[in-house]
Amino acid sequence: MGLINPVKVEDLDALIIGAGFSGVYQLKRLREEGYKAKLVDSGSSYGGIWHWNRYPGARVDSHAPHYQFSDAELWNNWHWKQRFPAHTELRAYFDFVADKWDLTKDTYFETYISSAFWDESQARWFIQASDGRVFRAQFFLPNTGIAAKRSFPSWKGLSSFKGTVIHSSYWPHEEPDLVGKKVAMVGTGSTGVQIAQSLSTVAAELVVFQRTPAMAIPMKQVDYQDGESAMPKDAYPEFFKSVVDRFFGLNFQFVPRSTFDDDDAKRRATYESLWQQGDFAFWLGCYSDMPFNRAANHEAYKFWREKIRARIHDPRVRDMLAPEVPPHPFGCKRVPLENGYYEIFNKPNVQLVDINHTPVVEVTAQGLKTTEQTWDVDVIVLATGFDAVTGGLTNIDIRGVSGRSLREKWQQHQGPTTNLGISVAGFPNMFFSYGPQAPTAFCNGPTCAEFQGDWIVGAIKHVRDRGLRSIVASEENERAWGKETNNIANATLLPQAKSWYMGDNIPDKPRSSLMYFGGVPSYYRKLEECASNGYAGFHTQGVRCEEPVALRTRVRREVVYLASTFAVALAAWEIRFNWYTGLGSLPL
Repeated sequence: MGLINPVKVEDLDALIIGAGFSGVYQLKRLREEGYKAKLVDSGSSYGGIWHWNRYPGARVDSHAPHYQFSDAELWNNWHWKQRFPAHTELRAYFDFVADKWDLTKDTYFETYISSAFWDESQARWFIQASDGRVFRAQFFLPNTGIAAKRSFPSWKGLSSFKGTVIHSSYWPHEEPDLVGKKVAMVGTGSTGVQIAQSLSTVAAELVVFQRTPAMAIPMKQVDYQDGESAMPKDAYPEFFKSVVDRFFGLNFQFVPRSTFDDDDAKRRATYESLWQQGDFAFWLGCYSDMPFNRAANHEAYKFWREKIRARIHDPRVRDMLAPEVPPHPFGCKRVPLENGYYEIFNKPNVQLVDINHTPVVEVTAQGLKTTEQTWDVDVIVLATGFDAVTGGLTNIDIRGVSGRSLREKWQQHQGPTTNLGISVAGFPNMFFSYGPQAPTAFCNGPTCAEFQGDWIVGAIKHVRDRGLRSIVASEENERAWGKETNNIANATLLPQAKSWYMGDNIPDKPRSSLMYFGGVPSYYRKLEECASNGYAGFHTQGVRCEEPVALRTRVRREVVYLASTFAVALAAWEIRFNWYTGLGSLPL
């Protein structure tokens, strides 16, 4: 085993990864409790995903005032310019937050964490950055989010293309000049829809390569003038208190009736009202049986299809974008919000290619070759998504008790295993938010960041206040949570779609529910019950090896030799999930 040069270890109570909503909130809360914590991020500024999302048209699809922290010092002094803020405004908001909360002094940017291993003898995590820096922390909080590991198509010849290839999340900080260029746009998810809308106005030719039609619905953007806002600010305190009582952490609730409880006229009037509201109303505020009943779901799809087809001129393109037979149940893949997306296909400079019927065979020096023809282009834009939810965690070499690898554990179990979507058995003192088997993509980001962050800080205090060494999820509760998470998903129509919600977008990724679909109120109650019962479902060790860093008068720094590789024997055990069915539909 080779040794690297001696390095100084930075001693901490907690190391936090990720300068998005979750990471910056946890840094603020831990410092308020007197802990010594540092925040690291591979980017060069705050914002998390909004540091990276700079592509044309990039904006959030959670509307104001939801998409912000509940801290009155912030919202009293911040005014959004739009109902759905663009990426530039979101980065400005994060800079504003960093200034108000004085975050910079405890943040390391351009710092990529490559590995972390748990030292049982010290009850500490040793965490190494790719530049060789090492942190020793009692608590490790990797908030890598849902979009940390990019996904690229495995097309033959991609590296041979002589033009420019840009992944949507690697968009250059200096905007490339695409005016008058021939552009291939690959992907029609939420990101692809936003990019295509923008590039259709500047590209000489835009060729959109579609695998699955986007079931997009109207955004209904609003520009705010002179301090206008979505609601009076004196209503904000009660508003922020109420978000944990709403299924998605947003102000949408399902219609408290089944689809066919209403006659045709009333049902159509309900659909029309939701459609005119814009935003996610037609998806997240529709009839309560739409996510569970195929006939009810198809009724909503028929209304959506009618609305979309009326906007498209060419019958062939109309059938590609809004086919008679839905490719999957409505709302079971992420629903994009659009501003004129379907109208771009009426423009002479925009073409649509269905790669299910004419697959891409290879990338040539000049462009993309399908089974039908070669499309010569100057630029290839890849909106091909991410190894969502789990990829950011498994991309780090994380090793827990007995050196067991998180990546290998999840591979052996055919998907992620967690307790409450916040911790993993065998990985003491490690917590994450907005991760697998939590509401995550079905929860407003700042909402999850705050209540999960509060729970994590509460668990850390529980350890410190009782003089404990560590806290770790029990294997029994981890199995039970995985079973509950998957059974809830299987009670819905979601598994009938191939989507990143189930891990389907990554070849060879085990198929399982990556999210808890039981709703924010149910999930929030489970966290509260766990904490109020002394963190039931977690094991603690009772004698700490030394005082927490925050309570010492000085920080002891030591010189250590770190092995260049953390090769250790892996435990050879395996747990099989006991799948069962029959959960039935959920109370909404």
